[in-house]
Amino acid sequence: MSDAQLAPPTSKGMRIAGWILSILPVPLMLMGAIMSFRMSEEVLQNFDKMGWKPWTAPVIGTLDLIGLVLYLVPQTAVLGAIVITGYLGGAVATHLRAEETGKAWVPVVFGVVIWLGLYLRDARVRSLIPIRKL
Repeated sequence: MSDAQLAPPTSKGMRIAGWILSILPVPLMLMGAIMSFRMSEEVLQNFDKMGWKPWTAPVIGTLDLIGLVLYLVPQTAVLGAIVITGYLGGAVATHLRAEETGKAWVPVVFGVVIWLGLYLRDARVRSLIPIRKL
């Protein structure tokens, strides 16, 4: 029996809701990647404030884009979610290190939305993370 057979099939409504949730964080993450490549004075000041050297901006932007592309391709979506989770974990750690605890929740919410979107659209993920009825 395959992993997909262990979870209930994905309904059309569930798949649509999953894709909507999957797409929601993409524009903001894409904007962050583009800003990392543009390296405006404001971006460089923010990187300095967070304790990052300017040369790390394009590296961080590249990791962001790689995760997004992998996530949006159905065949590599789980790998993409894992890469994005690592990226977002770094964002949480950076905010906490910079003592911006009020902003640390944003990447956590992004991560939850990304995994929830994948959960809704992919039966294999649901089989790995079963939610059992009481």
